[in-house]
Amino acid sequence: MIVRWGLDELPGLLSELGISAPLLVSTGRWRGVELPLALPEGRRFHGAAGHAQRAGIDSAIAAATSAGADGLIALGGGSAIDTAKATSAGTGLRLISIPTTYSGAEWTTFYGSRDPERRTKEGGGGALTVAVLCEPLLTLDLPAGESAGTALNALDHCAEALYVAGRTDESDADALAGARLISEWLPAVLADGHDLEARTQLLLGSLHAGASLRAGFALAHALAQALGGWTGGPHGAFNALCLPPVLRFNAEAAAAAIGRLAVAMGVADAAARAEELARLGGIERLRDHGVAEADLPAIAAAAAGRHGARANPRPVTAAAAEALLRTIW
Repeated sequence: MIVRWGLDELPGLLSELGISAPLLVSTGRWRGVELPLALPEGRRFHGAAGHAQRAGIDSAIAAATSAGADGLIALGGGSAIDTAKATSAGTGLRLISIPTTYSGAEWTTFYGSRDPERRTKEGGGGALTVAVLCEPLLTLDLPAGESAGTALNALDHCAEALYVAGRTDESDADALAGARLISEWLPAVLADGHDLEARTQLLLGSLHAGASLRAGFALAHALAQALGGWTGGPHGAFNALCLPPVLRFNAEAAAAAIGRLAVAMGVADAAARAEELARLGGIERLRDHGVAEADLPAIAAAAAGRHGARANPRPVTAAAAEALLRTIW
């Protein structure tokens, strides 16, 4: 993966990759915003929807085809980047991602897509993710809740990468580096969102977390994905809420890994620190994000059937998943 810092690196990166007519894939949040991207309106797509819904993906593929695009630039958080990854997989176009949150989606070739009618979130793969361009200035106005939620999503990547079967020494190193930076710098970002050094360090932490994500997912992600598929609520906040109880659930099955996580975070109790960081960002209960108590059994059953739950170091039943969700409802 090519990693560059600063938007002024974009023209040279495009030239290096031989991309002359990229399509920008983003959300409505960035429509009309002045950005140093020399792209005509015909090669700007702002229809990426939350959780990368299929309608947005199909529209992005159509836009890339009609514009004669020879590459893709994703600008935004996980929804925009996942939409662009699905578009890459559908068109064979290479993708440069410019993350504006801390989701880490830019590092993987797979993506999630929500079906609002079935209330599920399904996955796909095959994206040609070739480069990440980091610009901390684009994160300065990210609200506190989204900053905390996506950063704790990144922390979830770090935690689970340490105890899934796909872990390696390299992914461990990224996971521990990411956990250290997130634990250290997220409070500073929440205290002052325009602290550029804090934003830069947190973005660096999310890059390490994203790199560790390639080791695989486990239970906290499975729960968050099931919650997002069912409700359409924020993936970051759901990860922030699910990580602490899952760390406690896995305390014996993954004791050594969770101990290493805590040391990296500079604390004795990784779950308690994750909970503290979530509350600093105003993330406290599932009910605050549109989750109905009556839906918990169905969400738990969906989560227990996901790959992340099957990859968890401690076996997970639907009943166990429901019990965990009830502790944070």
